[in-house]
Amino acid sequence: MEKMMNILKPKANPQQLLRDWQRKLRQECRNIERQIRDIQREEKNVQKAIREAAKRNDMGSAKALAKELVSSRRTVNRLYENKAQLNSISMHLGESVAIARTVGHLSKSAEVMKIVNNLMKAPEMALTMQEFSKEMTKAGVIEEIVNDAVDSALDSEDIEYEIEEEVDKVLTEIAGETAAQLPEAVRKERMKQPAQRVGAANEEEAIAEGVDDEEEMEEIRARLAKVRS
Repeated sequence: MEKMMNILKPKANPQQLLRDWQRKLRQECRNIERQIRDIQREEKNVQKAIREAAKRNDMGSAKALAKELVSSRRTVNRLYENKAQLNSISMHLGESVAIARTVGHLSKSAEVMKIVNNLMKAPEMALTMQEFSKEMTKAGVIEEIVNDAVDSALDSEDIEYEIEEEVDKVLTEIAGETAAQLPEAVRKERMKQPAQRVGAANEEEAIAEGVDDEEEMEEIRARLAKVRS
């Protein structure tokens, strides 16, 4: 019975499909813009925390927070790329519909298939693009996509080195003069032991302060993870 209903159900024309897809694509772009704003708003709190850590000579915490900031900035860059690719899909779909007016049906688009396949590998877009892929495959715009595993053979050492370089730049950019004024030996020692506090009135005060700072860092990390997801 269900098969019969599907046969009898009138097929959407290309223009209607395009309007539906473009509406969904615009909504996804708005979601991305909102996520970027949320991340950037939270980044301001992280920058403030980095400055405060540098002022109290806690370069271990400052570096850990800088690493979180680098990760957030990379996420934002990736989100901008996702948005650009969504806009590109919309443009190519418009071209496909224009051709469909002449030939009477939607033709396959290698460009759309390539972009959809790329976006399916992006963690933030995977589920959404799987749905798009099903709809576009059914409409004949793309072929069925086999979602290959993301290539994990990247040189992890090179990536780690790049991140370390970015972290150093962030520390210089935000902590700036405060970090630079610390002797090299002190900076290295504090990065190894972020929980230590030099110059506290007594050991109990130092421990209490360390616990507070660690709790604050965990809260910051949790908020960043939430807006990045």
